[in-house]
Amino acid sequence: MGEHVIKLPDVGEGVAEAELVEWLVDIGANVTEDQPLAAVMTDKATVEIPSPVEGKIIWHGAEIGEIVAVGSPIIRLEVDGPGNVKPGADPETAKGDGGAEPKSNGAAEPKEKKEPAAKLEADLVEKPPAKKPAAKIEKPKAASAPKGSVRKEGEAPLASPAVRKRALDNGVDLRRVPGSGPAGRIIHEDLDAFFESGGANARSGGSGFVTDNSVTEVPVRGLRRKIAEKMSAANERIVPITYVDEIDVTALEDLRNELNASRKEGRPKLTILPFLMRAMVKAIADQPQLNAIFDDDRGVIHQYGGVHIGIAAQTDNGLMVPVARHCEARDIWDCAEEVGRLSDAAKTGSASRDELSGSTITITSLGAMGGIVTTPVINHPEVAIVGVNKMQVLPRWDGQAFQPRKVMNLSSSFDHRVIDGWDAAVFVQRIKQLLENPAMIFVED
Repeated sequence: MGEHVIKLPDVGEGVAEAELVEWLVDIGANVTEDQPLAAVMTDKATVEIPSPVEGKIIWHGAEIGEIVAVGSPIIRLEVDGPGNVKPGADPETAKGDGGAEPKSNGAAEPKEKKEPAAKLEADLVEKPPAKKPAAKIEKPKAASAPKGSVRKEGEAPLASPAVRKRALDNGVDLRRVPGSGPAGRIIHEDLDAFFESGGANARSGGSGFVTDNSVTEVPVRGLRRKIAEKMSAANERIVPITYVDEIDVTALEDLRNELNASRKEGRPKLTILPFLMRAMVKAIADQPQLNAIFDDDRGVIHQYGGVHIGIAAQTDNGLMVPVARHCEARDIWDCAEEVGRLSDAAKTGSASRDELSGSTITITSLGAMGGIVTTPVINHPEVAIVGVNKMQVLPRWDGQAFQPRKVMNLSSSFDHRVIDGWDAAVFVQRIKQLLENPAMIFVED
């Protein structure tokens, strides 16, 4: 029998580390060749690590949520045959899959055994000397909690700041708590007796409501961590400007309904998004600086000829942004089909790394819950994002009378470091013109 160490392989170009999000096999389990062993996440894409050999899992090299560098050992297996390391060898120095030979100066250097970070940190903290047990002090006996008020109307209870804060945190009215201290002062033992007697539940006149002081810790891992990192980068680097305008989509909705009613078999149902995508393509043709990536570290703007639109999609795991590539070469129906395909892939978790990267401008929409106005966060390092708010029927003056019109707002944000407010307004106004006169979307320039 031998041992085989598997190291984290290169899971993508330019990726130096990945987060371990799931162990797919437990220690002690037997696995076959090509069986997925673990799932790691990088740049919002989840990648499974398969086993190159058959064997039995005897060691895990990381905890869920831990960031693992490429080339680091993550799994150790017991295999038939010699394996790729000596039995009992330190996995950190094992050559393994994707690993490198450890450097040597001729003499073997002893390897320090790694200990958990929490234990090392605890060892560095000087422990205080053990305290002698204090003499037992007889405390005044707390009075039992009364069923009704224990003070005259308007009489203020006496209590220390610590007791008052504890009562406030637990939603207790101190006027209902009897005090056993000097001059009727309320002490902590009085509160304890009040809680034990169930008096805290009677503070609202026996309503039955109780306080809940529980705190749940939720580790920020996986996709949620990536979203947090992305939002932090956008907040730290981008100086945003948000421009909001109302769009009358009455004519667009009439056209959309007609096209859906007469669409050929196999064609997807049209939403507003494909029309917006085509309108953005035409507006970008006039203002290519909006379809760009700003490399602020080098001070360089990359303007793209191809329009690669990211479609922000809410999934059970969090926000994902699959990318519809080369929208300049897609018609309305093709845009609709691609949006549907990408949305399904994002929601089922089957979207590839390439499908979740490479956007040059983004659309975000909350659908029917889109609100009246939003302030979209730019998908860094892009320079623009177009936000779709909810559609509603509102009265609008046509010069002679009020008419019911279908309207919605576009809330669009721009990186003000490289996009001036005037250019942002021109861009949105061009999209507004196209959506309010949808026939223009189909006219070739």
